[in-house]
Amino acid sequence: MVPHRTSQDSAGVDEIESRDAGFSASLARIARILGRRELAKWRPLMALALVLTLAAKVFAVIAPVFFGDAINELSTGDAVLASVALLLVWWTLARILSTNLPYLRDAIFVPISQNAQRIVAVDAYGHAQSLSLRFHQTRRSGALNRVIERGANALDFLIRFLAFNIGPTIVELALAAVVLATRYSPLAALTAVATVAIYAVFTGLVTNMRVKQRRILNEADTELRARAVDSLTNFETVKAFAAERRETAQFDSSLRAYNKEMVKVMRSLAMLNAGQDIIMALGLATVAGLTAMASFNGQVQPGDVAAVVLIMSNLYRPLSILGFAFREIRQGAVDLEKLYGLLEMKAEVADADDAKAFQPAGGAIRFDNVSFAHEARTGGLAEVSFDVAAGKKLAIVGASGSGKSTLLKLLFRFYDTQRGEVLVDGQNVRQLTQESLRDAIGLVPQEVVLFNSTLRENLIYGKPDATDEEVLSAARRAQLGEFIDGLPNGLDTRVGERGVKLSGGEKQRVGIARAILKDPCILVLDEATSALDSATEMEVQSALDEAARGRTTLMVAHRLSTVAGADDIIVLRDGRIVEHGDHAQLIALDGVYADLWRRQARSGRLDGEGEQAEESASTSSTLSFGSSFAWIQRSTCFIGRIQAMPAMGK
Repeated sequence: MVPHRTSQDSAGVDEIESRDAGFSASLARIARILGRRELAKWRPLMALALVLTLAAKVFAVIAPVFFGDAINELSTGDAVLASVALLLVWWTLARILSTNLPYLRDAIFVPISQNAQRIVAVDAYGHAQSLSLRFHQTRRSGALNRVIERGANALDFLIRFLAFNIGPTIVELALAAVVLATRYSPLAALTAVATVAIYAVFTGLVTNMRVKQRRILNEADTELRARAVDSLTNFETVKAFAAERRETAQFDSSLRAYNKEMVKVMRSLAMLNAGQDIIMALGLATVAGLTAMASFNGQVQPGDVAAVVLIMSNLYRPLSILGFAFREIRQGAVDLEKLYGLLEMKAEVADADDAKAFQPAGGAIRFDNVSFAHEARTGGLAEVSFDVAAGKKLAIVGASGSGKSTLLKLLFRFYDTQRGEVLVDGQNVRQLTQESLRDAIGLVPQEVVLFNSTLRENLIYGKPDATDEEVLSAARRAQLGEFIDGLPNGLDTRVGERGVKLSGGEKQRVGIARAILKDPCILVLDEATSALDSATEMEVQSALDEAARGRTTLMVAHRLSTVAGADDIIVLRDGRIVEHGDHAQLIALDGVYADLWRRQARSGRLDGEGEQAEESASTSSTLSFGSSFAWIQRSTCFIGRIQAMPAMGK
């Protein structure tokens, strides 16, 4: 059966589908963010910031008029000093207000923009966390983090420029056109508007070309960041394989590709800036020339020429910013595409609308005719059924790829079954909230990965409100107490990236202590002692046995000595249960499990180096058959098979 494909499957490795629905959709997205309840308290400041912006534009248009009138006053020959001085004062005040009101606006708007960025970044981060296991298995942390970072920054830029540059600059252009047409020359006003139109068309055409370049640049940037983070995070593997030069060469290759695209982007930017400057210079010269001709004809005064030049200069200053804003808005929209693509991705495994919280009642587990296959794999679980009574211990064994870990993932509901049901305490996991289900399960994985934080914060990850006494008690039960006591900083010791400052055994015991501290009703041990030496394993195994007492426990193990005491054992092969019973029954069956046991005994992988293993098998047989004669007979047969092993040629 082929699994249902979701958006993350079709997006490919590290790729998130873009969700660009045009400029109007971007405006609607921004409006929805600003309309969020979290920003309600800032709306009066939003309105004040907009009023300050519009006021600054009005003063920017009025200021040159005062200056021109002052020059006209001086050119009359009978100018009054007080009148000229007053006009210059008004001009100065208008200029100060036009340039400084935006600074006040920015100071007022800072908390609004920061909170808007926070909201959208937290939404994206939280949504990424909620996506299913398959998504996180196919992406790289550096790439995902970069998508969120660029999207949040682009949102801040778009809010600022749409609210405080594009709209107000259009208002300023309209005011300037009205002033030019009514006070000076309609032809100059028409020229100014035409110049702005030509400027906007040129900017739009070149920017559209640059948007394509920016998309390619973003992909190169994402690849560069992802490769760098991936390599630095796995530095131990790099060093173990002496691959420093190879990783550096690959980083250089990615950086070369990024630089190549950056050169294209910067060259097109230079062309755009040069074209904009030429258009503005020609427009300004044309308007100044027309006004000068009108002055020669006596239609306007000399001061009016100066006023027109200042009006146009003031207009072109924000217009140059408008050109920059248009470029950045288009490019910011590219950055938002990925962010909204992430936000619109649907989790492959999602809570049902009527999902209920899990109600623990002992932790009984049932797999009822379960089938599941991973994408791109021909095999999987097929019609698997078994029951685990509350408080009992089930061991799952089998060769690699037989489906052991898949069973655990279905229990956690990292995946949904394609057929059949998984029930915990009689409740179908599909009808439960994932959070409540997983909160009732404790996990000790094969490889315990720790956060780059303190030992305490890693230990309390499953129970954040635990006291230090509870933490230390759990640590001692996991044979970690002596280690903590020997640390200068104790529980405040930082463990490093992914716990690299700890040995494999120490990390494993931290994982065990974390599960013990969580105190779940179901305990899952996925090769929980695989990283430990034999002596440490025996110590930790006793802690695990104590932690499992009274809890439903699922164990996955390759080393059969760790599962011999389980209440029940299932043996998987190619996704199917081929044997089922306790240790003594499976040894007596002389099938797959017995063959694995003999192989491990011969290779010395069973603790006790064979003799203890045989004694364990014999003791289990005694309990099973209740007859000393039968025990002697079966033990003799089993010992004979062990002794015959070297001759078998396996």
